[in-house]
Amino acid sequence: MAADFPSAADVVDAAHQELFGWAVREGLTSVARHARATTCTITLTAWEVEIRDDGVGGRPSCGNGLGGLRERAAASGGIVEAGPLGPRGWRLRVAFGRTASVPS
Repeated sequence: MAADFPSAADVVDAAHQELFGWAVREGLTSVARHARATTCTITLTAWEVEIRDDGVGGRPSCGNGLGGLRERAAASGGIVEAGPLGPRGWRLRVAFGRTASVPS
């Protein structure tokens, strides 16, 4: 699988670094276990992290990983969006502030 990861995380607001770390771990674990993807991309900004892959997609799981991430994000004032991309792939996004209200 080819991966496109940021070379530095210093653009991330310090208040969001821990949560974004959880999101990246959860997202990459899901890609490795379920996606059967050929590519995976992580995008970071001060207010948002997004993990995309070109795998099989599918419905969001009710597993502990995504549920725990949603709880952590909500406790910090953030949102989590997760779901399939068409025609293939999956997207996990955690956002704060003005980017949290942008529709997927």
